[in-house]
Amino acid sequence: MSPPVLRDGTLAYVGLGSNLGDREQYLRSAVELMEGEGIRVVKTSSVYETDPVGPAQPLFLNAAAQVTTDLSPAALLDALKSIEQCTGRSAGERWGPREIDVDLLLYGDELTESPGLTLPHPELTRRAFVMVPLLEIDPDLELPSGEPLSAFCEPNPDGVRLYRQPGSIFG
Repeated sequence: MSPPVLRDGTLAYVGLGSNLGDREQYLRSAVELMEGEGIRVVKTSSVYETDPVGPAQPLFLNAAAQVTTDLSPAALLDALKSIEQCTGRSAGERWGPREIDVDLLLYGDELTESPGLTLPHPELTRRAFVMVPLLEIDPDLELPSGEPLSAFCEPNPDGVRLYRQPGSIFG
């Protein structure tokens, strides 16, 4: 099944996270830079403060964005990685602290598994800090398999707390 093509491109979902420096500004900058990369931001979630996964480190701010784009999945991923670099991400350990993390979570109904790109994102259904913002944007969101994303997320999961309402940092 091919991804849904909208008037403005393919519908995709992006996850954002930051736990170093001015966390809100890193999230805001990443969202603002998307427009210059051929990515139209349709909707953003609230911002959530979340417990980190991995080594001991500061709490994260996490959010999600619903976007449309004419970019291919690989080109969209490249654009998101470019946004990380432009926003100030420095090299670090896997699952370690970071200024900004921008992940491609879903791209239409695309199912892809290749070096460097797996869709849906391989950790999507195991990460409440990703699913809670996604389900806020679209409570009926389904995986390409047709399974409702809500089936993988308990209500009010531990470690995910509302930090800011939608629109409070994403003007």
